[in-house]
Amino acid sequence: MGKLLQLASHPIELKAALKLKFCRTPLFSIYDQSTSPYLLRCFELLNLTSRSFAAVIRELHPELRNCITLFYLILRALDTIEDDMSIEHDLKIDLLRHFHEKLLLNKWSFNGNAPDMKDRAVLTDFESILIEFHKLKPEYQDVIKEITDKMGNGMADYILDENYNLNGLQTVHDYDVYCHYVAGLVGDGLTRLIIIAKFANQSLYSNEQLFESMGLFLQKTNIIRDYKEDLDDGRSFWPKEIWSQYVPQLKDFMKPENEQLGLQCINHLVLNALDHVIDVLTYLASVHEQSTFQFCAIPQVMAIATLALVFNNRDVLHGNVKIRKGTTCYLILNSRTLRGCVKIFDYYLRDIKSKLAVQDPNYLKLNIQISKIEQFMEEMYQDKLPANVKPNETPIYLKVQERSKYDDELVPTQQEEEYKFNMVLSIIVSVLLGFYYIYTLHTA
Repeated sequence: MGKLLQLASHPIELKAALKLKFCRTPLFSIYDQSTSPYLLRCFELLNLTSRSFAAVIRELHPELRNCITLFYLILRALDTIEDDMSIEHDLKIDLLRHFHEKLLLNKWSFNGNAPDMKDRAVLTDFESILIEFHKLKPEYQDVIKEITDKMGNGMADYILDENYNLNGLQTVHDYDVYCHYVAGLVGDGLTRLIIIAKFANQSLYSNEQLFESMGLFLQKTNIIRDYKEDLDDGRSFWPKEIWSQYVPQLKDFMKPENEQLGLQCINHLVLNALDHVIDVLTYLASVHEQSTFQFCAIPQVMAIATLALVFNNRDVLHGNVKIRKGTTCYLILNSRTLRGCVKIFDYYLRDIKSKLAVQDPNYLKLNIQISKIEQFMEEMYQDKLPANVKPNETPIYLKVQERSKYDDELVPTQQEEEYKFNMVLSIIVSVLLGFYYIYTLHTA
């Protein structure tokens, strides 16, 4: 009931939720005659581990859908081993360092997780994943094995790092390196898979900073949001180089007298995350195939919305904050085009600016960073120039012009969805008015 009332109090989000549920047709279906029981099991595991991410993956082009499903499940299996504190130390290190070698086997599974471990089913039923993994093109398999190798060894290195285990992340550089291992590598692998599928220009992989930023922007947003949850779990990922400017101990932000300092630290971390936005927008402009674009865009618009929510928000210091379900529906619907993504980023950047106090120690830096992003977004389209002024054909402008061709192809679909929604709404209103008219006749 609470969610229904929440939707009802935000009509635009209610409309988006209804359109998403009843009017939008998925680009591709996961079901066809060639779908094996093992692949269906993989889709079930995907849904068990992440409903939100599963929905995006299921709609991918068939060329990439199975590949990315398996990539996600393999990395989820790796993550489940790392997170399980019940696994004996040496066994865990061995599993992480050699997990990529399991992908060479035809049969392997692991039943050593704690019974209450959330995603243990991915490991107990890993044979289904292996069967489907060996059906992938060799070039897809090679990418997944390489990223699994790097990520597993990175996880093992952090477990063995005594300084990290005792003191957490020290410098901003440490923060970036950690985010690279848990998210940047995923961006690396996904980019290579997208290029192999010929769904983006080959040049996209030549600039490592672009795909690195795709992962780091998401990971840093989650780290800022999960402050209280991570501390409760005995972990911390906020870099000391930043938080120590405000308090002696990271947990001190929860004290009432330090709340304002906590807000300033949150805003400082948001400033750090915003450094990746231009790279994110450049990356999105480089992806051509529609379902792949949506797969890349949806997490990024969720991240900027979350970043705006946590900015200057004291609730981050005392609990978990999440964007509304209706907001999620709105973001999914409106991030299907690059222009739609740019509008979303513009909206939430303005929201951040509106909550920025002059007293904030990073007031000037935040304003400069946001202005820099806004100028970049204007350069992307240059549609506010006087009639007699030609656009400056910068690399990003030309990239956006190319991407806009694919955006234009989506316009008829969006118009049809709007038409369906208005028709259904008209019918519902007509029926309600009919019932009201009959009711008034009987009570007259």
